[in-house]
Amino acid sequence: MYHDRDFGLYIGGQWSWGSGRQKKPILDPATESVIGYIPDANVEDIDGALNAAAAGFQAWRKVQPWDRSEKLRKVSELLRQRIDELAVVMSTESGKPLGESRGEWIACAEQFEWYAEETKRIFGQIYNGRDASTRLSVIYQPVGVVAAFSAWNFPALLPARKIAAALAAGCSVILKPAGETPACAAAIVKACHDAGIVPGAVNLVTGNSSRIAEHLIRSPIVRKVSLTGSTPVGKQLLHLCADGVKKATMELGGHAPVLIFEDADIEAPAEACARAKFRNCGQGCASPSRFYVQDGAYDRFAKRFIEVANKHTIGRFDQPGADFGPLANSRGLEHSKRIVKDAVERGAKLLTGGKQPAGMDRGFFFEPTVLGDVPDDATIMIEEPFAPIAPLARFSSFDDVVARANATPFGLTGYVFSRDLRTATLAAEALEVGMVGINEVSIASADAPFGGIKESGMGREGGSLGIKDYLEAKFIKTRLT
Repeated sequence: MYHDRDFGLYIGGQWSWGSGRQKKPILDPATESVIGYIPDANVEDIDGALNAAAAGFQAWRKVQPWDRSEKLRKVSELLRQRIDELAVVMSTESGKPLGESRGEWIACAEQFEWYAEETKRIFGQIYNGRDASTRLSVIYQPVGVVAAFSAWNFPALLPARKIAAALAAGCSVILKPAGETPACAAAIVKACHDAGIVPGAVNLVTGNSSRIAEHLIRSPIVRKVSLTGSTPVGKQLLHLCADGVKKATMELGGHAPVLIFEDADIEAPAEACARAKFRNCGQGCASPSRFYVQDGAYDRFAKRFIEVANKHTIGRFDQPGADFGPLANSRGLEHSKRIVKDAVERGAKLLTGGKQPAGMDRGFFFEPTVLGDVPDDATIMIEEPFAPIAPLARFSSFDDVVARANATPFGLTGYVFSRDLRTATLAAEALEVGMVGINEVSIASADAPFGGIKESGMGREGGSLGIKDYLEAKFIKTRLT
């Protein structure tokens, strides 16, 4: 992919390596070897993307909803046709096992499929005025040019949520993907190009994240910002948005509490939670990440959780049987070591894992790790882990566990396991999060709203709500003469 003609910056319907010719290397996280380069966009390139997006918006907004729908559906079809090739691209630059990469590309295609229909369902309102000669109405119009920033942990799904929703609403978009995983974003943009999306409606820039973000958001051309990233980065971008009074959708960090009550079917939740926790090497903002287990179920839950953790085969995606890859970068590896050390020093028990695998000196591999009896003041219970490390803690009462679950500034997802309808319902309502799974850990889908509260963000992506953040409501009052 890195050596294809259709790669690099994509501005106004054309691929290029930019005016500055500066390049940044991309590493294979399993080998630490350079697998390619991306252009480092300079100010001239960014201004070119802004101007192209402004022109693209004027053209794309005039494309009628049924025609927009047809083109978005074509993007979905092209992604599905190319899935075998694209899965290898994703696994190479992110480290995911092939099965996970294939699943993500399917989810990516589903975003375009869903929004192909949503673009036809942008409904306004007409209602009666106070007298016979007055008509009142509300229409929805696209907000304008969108600056979209996506993270590396789901390098196809996250850009798709933004691009598909923006295009469905009639907006144009400038995407800045994560530096670790640009080829996945380029593959989505290529599918948009091949599907006949008008030039300038989709643009791609790569390079220095801070420079690109500040230049885009400060430009009066951009009217909407969408970020998937960390809470600190989200706060920085919100400051920039405030200066220009720009709409913003922020899908930020999470630290999902999991409440396991004694009446749950302990074996099944333990297995489901372990598989979800170690998916994508634990690098997921909605990943279950703090496991509170009621006293009577703790030992059984921990035993089964450890068994699942130890069944993983660690290796590069193209190695036989490998179902657990590396962390995406060296920062993640060092962070994993640090939070395990901190937890053990504070009294947690290392139940399994906790180190780099033997014989794997290259690559950012870290064993699936389970910590037991983790105290609430351990770093891993306070900061977002984003690592293949599962902290287990005991609880005794409903009120106790809810208070501990809500004690962080995060509020993205939470999970509850109980066979008692009353307990499950009250716990789901009490958790201070934007999404809850009851006896379920797979809650993200194209037809469901995704987003959090508190410092986990604002706005929603996906579902019937997802398109709303790309639209402006306009009220019209008409007096008949």
